Amino acid sequence: MDKKQATSIIGNTFNNTFNKNAFVSFIGNLLNLHSDAISLKNIEIYDSYKQHIKSLELVTKYSDGQNNIDVLIVNLVRDTSLDRARTMQRNFIARYLNEKQGDAALVAFHSHDAIDWRFSLIKMEYQITKTKTGFKFKQEINHNLSAKRWSFLVGKNERSHTAQKQLVDILANDKNSPSLNDLEHAFNIESVTKEFFEKYTDLFHRMKESLDSLVDKDDQLKSEFELKEIDTSDFAKKTLGQMAFLYFLQKKGWFGVAPGKEWGSGVKNFLREVFERRKKYGKNFFDDVLEPLFYEALAQDRGNESIYPKLNNCRMPFLNGGLFEPMNGYSWETTHIRLPDSLFSNNNKTKEGDIGDGILDIFDRYNFTVNESDPLEMEVAVDPEMLGKVFENLLEIKDRKSKGAFYTPREIVHYMCQESLINYLDTETKNLISKSDLEFFIRNGSRIIQNDKALIDLEKESEDSEFKFPKSIQDQASILDSLLSNIKVCDPAVGSGAFPLGMLNEIVNARTILGTHLKTNPVQYDLKLHAISNSIYGVDIDPGAIEIAKLRFWLSLVVEEDSPTPLPNLDHKIMQGNSLISKYEGIELFDDEFLKTAESVNTEKQEIKDKLNKIQTEYLSLHSSGELTSIKKTEIEKNIQRFQRRLKFLDQENIEAMNAVSLFDENEPKKVAQQKSKLLQKKIAEYVSIVGKTDKENLKKEIDDLKWDLIELTLEQQKKTEKLNEIRELRKRSTKPFFIWKLEFGEVFKENDGFDVVIGNPPYVNVEKFGKNSSFISTIPSTGTC
Repeated sequence: MDKKQATSIIGNTFNNTFNKNAFVSFIGNLLNLHSDAISLKNIEIYDSYKQHIKSLELVTKYSDGQNNIDVLIVNLVRDTSLDRARTMQRNFIARYLNEKQGDAALVAFHSHDAIDWRFSLIKMEYQITKTKTGFKFKQEINHNLSAKRWSFLVGKNERSHTAQKQLVDILANDKNSPSLNDLEHAFNIESVTKEFFEKYTDLFHRMKESLDSLVDKDDQLKSEFELKEIDTSDFAKKTLGQMAFLYFLQKKGWFGVAPGKEWGSGVKNFLREVFERRKKYGKNFFDDVLEPLFYEALAQDRGNESIYPKLNNCRMPFLNGGLFEPMNGYSWETTHIRLPDSLFSNNNKTKEGDIGDGILDIFDRYNFTVNESDPLEMEVAVDPEMLGKVFENLLEIKDRKSKGAFYTPREIVHYMCQESLINYLDTETKNLISKSDLEFFIRNGSRIIQNDKALIDLEKESEDSEFKFPKSIQDQASILDSLLSNIKVCDPAVGSGAFPLGMLNEIVNARTILGTHLKTNPVQYDLKLHAISNSIYGVDIDPGAIEIAKLRFWLSLVVEEDSPTPLPNLDHKIMQGNSLISKYEGIELFDDEFLKTAESVNTEKQEIKDKLNKIQTEYLSLHSSGELTSIKKTEIEKNIQRFQRRLKFLDQENIEAMNAVSLFDENEPKKVAQQKSKLLQKKIAEYVSIVGKTDKENLKKEIDDLKWDLIELTLEQQKKTEKLNEIRELRKRSTKPFFIWKLEFGEVFKENDGFDVVIGNPPYVNVEKFGKNSSFISTIPSTGTC
């Protein structure tokens, strides 16, 4: 068939709700099968998957001469399974293929109550192990078994542009049947990433050029941009980021919800519909529609119903978080930025033959999914990670000749995050859990947790009983969960947020697994919010990088929600600054030593002594009753050692606190500094969840003022008064050419003595060649894994 016919078949199959007959016909054409090669057959479902999967049908068995590929239809129990149980779906097919000795599968995942579905390629990844005679593939079912999945999200609400582009050549080829390698190429996400980056970069340049033209012609606009120190490049990047964020969220059905209707029932192509009706709301789409949408509809709390009168009294969610705040506080209500409507949609013909090359035209052609990809689970769509890659490449682009930056492949991010977590837990649980058990837990947990969960739910043995986690992980699940709950992680050059997001996902995944064994069954949203609010930190010198990193954190929360809730404020978690410079012209700007008091140190010492007495009492009681197991004995001894180390540290702190008295001679500045430091930590903790616009602005100013106050008090304490005027000038301009770790992330150093994990992007260097006392090494404030 020709490409036009092939495109039509793909569109008819993928632009509608799942239809079995249409899918079977599509598969026949895709694989060049005769009609007698297709025979639908029901397959028995494993007990441990019956709560998620309603039925499994084999459409056909196909071979490319080297690989056996089964075509399957999986009917999921409920709609939410399509998005939220991806690991379960992949593991289910992996087990099926392993038992049937298949190499791969083409699978339609659908649910009877869903209008969208997934078309996936799942390929087995067998573990290679060394034997006495060489290497072999492990074919038996065990924890080394894994599979990779690539998926097109298709259906009535989805565009099939990417699927058409990727699959049309195979479908149109009537002479040669596809190999597994051909199918893998068709599901290749990197080609989509490259194409989307090129389109996105062109949109950025066109928007920046339009802004430059407007600024040159409009003296009022030029004056506002100069006054607020707004760069047209940064403005264009932020605006495109805001629009991309809306494309992710409109898929949730949260925009344009009718009064009295449930969240999720909104228009899935909201921005396109608003653009088509733009003349109803004003003369210019950006100035009269988008800016009010950004800075009123999404940024202001309008109560439970969230009615927005300017758009036909529809419901619009209050998102908070900071993404929808005007750049540098520019006066958007009185500053007119009339970007041409044609920048957003037009009838220009692209080089590929598509009609329209505006922002909405380009975005409309792609599928947007809020699910973050991982090395084993990839959507052939625009996901937050892809957007992160696009932004990271965009950061260095200044003109059309610039090439952009490089990003770290997801496989490396995944590996490094797992290794960091394993080493952190190994350090904290020495002699309690073997490192090999921890490695098994972190690396393989998501592959086998479905089986463990079935065991726990059924409270009986089953065919999956051999997959139970190591006993040490089960016995110490509570300790591991506590360690993961309190971990402190930082990326000092956060970029687009790949490593912090990777750590977030690993922490949440591990705690979810532990929650199964602890029978707490934690909610994913709660785990993510807790980790984002308490565990993850990042710094970058580029403000654009900070914006996209925060956006990805917000999207990671959005995917877990059925209805919108205000997003957390991350301004004091993911921060802009030069993480390598903590001094000003060689001068320390914050000295937390003079904030110490002998009284506070002694209070903590007494608390620890009380805990030690309690532990020792428990030890003696268990010993005398014969209930002191070897595991409990090791746990108690480890806690005793930990508290004793802390006491030793506090003894030194007490000496320093006593010595610090002489610096101030017990005068007022020291007391003021101590009070301000305590207040600062309290205000920062409040800021994460505050929602009122005015309250948030006031609290942000309070926090900034307290930080500057402490810098000035430090200079006064050090008798560096000659620098005070320079610092005060910087304060007036809200400019910090430095990043003071112990001030900006004070709670981490006060409560945790620093970060447990500092993780960063390659390239790497041999730190030994810098010397132990190198200033490069001293800038990394970590007490744990680096």
